[in-house]
Amino acid sequence: MVNNYIVLLLIAFLFRPGVSNAQEIRIFTVEDFDLKGAVRSCLVSTKYGKEEYEFNEEGLLTKSVTRYNDNDYDSTHYSYVEGMLMEKRLENYRDKIFVPASSIANIYSIDSTENLKITEKIISYDKEFLDQYEYFYTNDTLRRIIRMNNEGIDETLISYDLVKGELTKTYTLNGVPEKSIRTSFKKDHDSIISKTVLVKQFLDGQPYLATEEVFDGRNALASKTSFSYNTKVKQFTIERTEKYEYDASGMLLNIESETSGIPEKKEFVYQLDPTGNWIKEIITPDNTYKTRRITYHEVAVEEQKK
Repeated sequence: MVNNYIVLLLIAFLFRPGVSNAQEIRIFTVEDFDLKGAVRSCLVSTKYGKEEYEFNEEGLLTKSVTRYNDNDYDSTHYSYVEGMLMEKRLENYRDKIFVPASSIANIYSIDSTENLKITEKIISYDKEFLDQYEYFYTNDTLRRIIRMNNEGIDETLISYDLVKGELTKTYTLNGVPEKSIRTSFKKDHDSIISKTVLVKQFLDGQPYLATEEVFDGRNALASKTSFSYNTKVKQFTIERTEKYEYDASGMLLNIESETSGIPEKKEFVYQLDPTGNWIKEIITPDNTYKTRRITYHEVAVEEQKK
């Protein structure tokens, strides 16, 4: 019999907010940006541009800005009600001028009278209708997505199968397989639970790409293998492998990878702030770096002083 604890972990992983799956509503938190604590804002600077993020006191992303230069940038705003995403607005600026034609709004409405149903309407700032999605849940589990636009109606069905401790989540678009996610847990000799996630993608119903990720007991990515489907031998073949090493506090130390037989190693060095978030990351041998300017909510600062 499958261990009930493992089953619960599998369900918690696949159904938690923020898991990125095709077409699903995603809610971003501070953890998605390698941040911890009551972060209010984070400005990331690289030689390629700048990214800005703002979070509320619950740790939910409320604003993100991508700056290509001083004149061109994209700004996305997120609004919530009781932790549920209600609006997402993407605004584009070029030469410091707002561009309504390429700016869009995602508006969400929630119907929980019976089983949960979330409707997402996507419109441009020029009031042009683009898409509508309807997400249908059973016992808070997403089971069906209906997409409607001027080109017609598409239906995505999501099924869940538990076999020998492995939970497989399968997406089928208009009756054709689109993606599958197989997740399994195991207990190692030192009682640490590890997790393996195998994602297969299909193109016109045929196998196309796949990735297998293994996470350690801290849920940190330990290895990743990327595959492509070889139609001649009718099986997936390895394209790239990656191995990740961390220090005792969970900071990434290095990544060893191999692509088409060519090995590569990158090492990471950090400067930390008093909260333990990195404010400068140096990557060798490329000698590239990122800096982050982080601010915190005042409540968190006062708690630290006590």
